[in-house]
Amino acid sequence: MNKTFIVHQAPNPSTDFFVVPAWRAGVAEVQAFTFAQLPDPSELARATVVLVRYVPPAWKALLTRHPPARLVYFMDDDLFDWRAFRGMPWRYQRKLFRLAWQHQRWLRQMGAELQVSTPWLADKYADWHPEVITPGNPHPAPQPGPEPAMKTLFYHGSASHRGELEWLMPVVESVLRQRDDLCFEVIGDRKVRDRFAHLPSVQVVHPMGWPSYKAFIQRPGRTLGLAPLLDTRFNAARAPTKFFDITAAGAVGIYADTPVYQRLVKHNENGLLLPMDNPDLWAEEVLRLLSSPRERGEMFRCACGG
Repeated sequence: MNKTFIVHQAPNPSTDFFVVPAWRAGVAEVQAFTFAQLPDPSELARATVVLVRYVPPAWKALLTRHPPARLVYFMDDDLFDWRAFRGMPWRYQRKLFRLAWQHQRWLRQMGAELQVSTPWLADKYADWHPEVITPGNPHPAPQPGPEPAMKTLFYHGSASHRGELEWLMPVVESVLRQRDDLCFEVIGDRKVRDRFAHLPSVQVVHPMGWPSYKAFIQRPGRTLGLAPLLDTRFNAARAPTKFFDITAAGAVGIYADTPVYQRLVKHNENGLLLPMDNPDLWAEEVLRLLSSPRERGEMFRCACGG
């Protein structure tokens, strides 16, 4: 039987956006394992093992002793270049080094195939002959609702996006000063809460796991989603999955005008692409779209594929 074993730390966006859509078709059985869950070694000789971003120690030891029929490593960030980690939280850098960067030689020795999320990564690691995986949409179709009296602008970045959050600060301050029917929703820890403490119309949501987040963004009432992206080594390898998250939230997105989002976003059709060197323009376009429900509706329908 043709089995595919997907190995990930826990349910996560990388698996849902890329790995599951890529491996679901044409495979008799797809089974997900966490780091601590191991199959019977006898199953590996006829199985494909897909390591999602990381190489957990228990699996590395198992696969070294019992090589699978096919080994695939998937990454959707530049996890093989330590220079790309600079500027990330120190704990996150250590995790990337421990679970990804230091295993490159072993992966090559095992004959692992490389799958990546972007053409940029494929070009950088061309000697590995990687396959580019196109993201799929793991979210259910959003259900549009009535225009809320209190509109919500949101940014849902992780801890690795602190630079983007700081960049957004003057944009958020500007638009909240000019609209009393607007609130800003952001995901973050105590540091983020303290950073926005001077703005009364800001809701800071505690970080959550991927399954909880998928349910969270289906809550109705959001209007505009923001997706800035600074020009860094790490960000160059990003995939445009925020497009699907923002659309799933029932909102229209404003995205950084970079090759990352140019893959999916058509300016003035299914969202806006704006330069990162002009935060004032971002504030202007937020205010304009808030006052243009018909234009937002057309963009949202286009983003949903309508």
